[in-house]
Amino acid sequence: MKLWEKGTSVDASIEKFTVGKDRELDLLLAPFDILGSLAHVTMLESVGLIGKEELPPIVGELKNLYHEVQKPDFIIEPGVEDIHSQVELMLTRRLGDLGKKIHSGRSRNDQVLLDLKLFTRSRLQELVQKTDRLAEALLAAAEKYSEVLMPGYTHLQIAMPSSFGLWFGAYAESLADDLLLIRSAYQIVDQNPLGSAAGYGSSFPLNRQMTTELLGFATMNHNVVYAQMGRGKMERITAFALSNLAATLAKLAYDVCLYMSQNFGFVSLPDELTTGSSIMPHKKNPDVFELIRAHCNKIQGLPYQLTLIANNLPSGYFRDMQVTKELFLPAFEDIFSCLDIARFAIENIRVNEHILDDTRYDLIFSVEEVNKLVLSGVPFRDAYREVGRQIAEGTFRPDKQISHTHAGSIGNLCLENIRSRKNSIVDDFHFEKVEQAVQKLIS
Repeated sequence: MKLWEKGTSVDASIEKFTVGKDRELDLLLAPFDILGSLAHVTMLESVGLIGKEELPPIVGELKNLYHEVQKPDFIIEPGVEDIHSQVELMLTRRLGDLGKKIHSGRSRNDQVLLDLKLFTRSRLQELVQKTDRLAEALLAAAEKYSEVLMPGYTHLQIAMPSSFGLWFGAYAESLADDLLLIRSAYQIVDQNPLGSAAGYGSSFPLNRQMTTELLGFATMNHNVVYAQMGRGKMERITAFALSNLAATLAKLAYDVCLYMSQNFGFVSLPDELTTGSSIMPHKKNPDVFELIRAHCNKIQGLPYQLTLIANNLPSGYFRDMQVTKELFLPAFEDIFSCLDIARFAIENIRVNEHILDDTRYDLIFSVEEVNKLVLSGVPFRDAYREVGRQIAEGTFRPDKQISHTHAGSIGNLCLENIRSRKNSIVDDFHFEKVEQAVQKLIS
C-alpha cells in the first residue's frame, strides 16, 4: 500500500531503493504515529471534517493499535512503504472507508516530522533520567572517597594533589552542563509541526493549537514552511547534545582505562566486570570502558554526518531526509547502553586509598610548600626559587597534610551545590506535562 499511489506501478528495484530501511526503522516510530493520529482526528472532528458519530470508532481502533504496534511481533507488511501507510491500512481493514478519513489535512511530510519529534521527545526524557542516575552514582562515589588523595596531572606529568572526591565530582558537574544542553535541544524538539502538511499548510480550517495541546507540546512551529525546514535541523541540534554528553563519557572512560593500568594502579574493577586474554593468564582488561569510549566517539561524529546530508538543501521537502533516520534513530540506544553500563561500573569501582604513599609522587606537594613560605611572609618568587633549589639538591621533604578550603577544592567539594544545580535542570524539563497529555490521549 502506498498513500501516494494513483494506479501506476513502480519498478521493483526503484521501490526497494526508495523504501530503504523505513520498514525496519519505522517500527520505532509506530506508537508515536498513532499518538499523532489520535490528536489529529480529534481535531478534525472539532472542525467538522469528521462526524461526531464517526470519531468514537476511529479513536477506539487507534487506541487498540497503539498497544498492538508495541508488541514484538508487529511488522510493517511487505508492499507497505512506511508506518503511516501501515496504520491507515490496518484502520481501513477494520473500519472500511472511515479509516481513510484520518489523512485529511495531513501529508506524510508533517506526519514524519511529528513522529520524529514525539520519538525524540520521549527518548530525551529517558536520556535525562539515565544521565541523572549516572551523575548520582558519581556524586555518591565522590562522597565516599572525598578524603582519598590522588595525583593531579598536567601534560601527563604529576602536578598537584587532587582527590577522588574532586575526580568523581568533576564528571558529575560535567553531566549537569550536558543536561543543560540537552534541555536546549528539548526546547527545539518540543514544538508541534502538525498542520504544516506538505510544508505549505492546508485549505482546511485546521486547529493547530488544539493538536499542540493534545500532544503536550510547549508550543508549535508557527510558520508551516519553517516546520518543514526543521527536518534535519531538529535532529542535528539533538545530535550535538548527544555528542556533548558522549564527550564527557569518553573522557571518563579514558581516565578509567589509564588509571586501571599497572603503571598507575589508581582504580580497579571487580573481576566479573573485566575480561581476559586468550593467551595471557594475568590479564584483566577494562573492555567495558574501552567500548564506552569507542561508542561515544562514534556518537560524536553524528552531528557532522547529519549536517552533510542536510547541508545546502533549499527550503521544502527532499527525500534526502529519509537517510537521516538511519543515523539518528539508533543513536539513542547506543548512548543509553553506555550510560547504563558506566553507572554500573562506577557503582562497583574500587579505589586505591594509598597511592601517595609512593615516594614518586612526593613532588606534587611542592606547591604546598611554596604557599606555606608565602603565608609566612616570603615573596612568592623567592619561595618558588627556594623550593626549586631543594628539589634540585634532593633535600625536598613534603608535608602530605594539606588543607584546601575554598569552594570547589579538595576540602570543599561543593557536592550538594552540584546536585542542587543538576536537580534544578532536570526539574525544568516538566516531563509530567507530556506524560499527562499522552495518558489522556490513550486512556
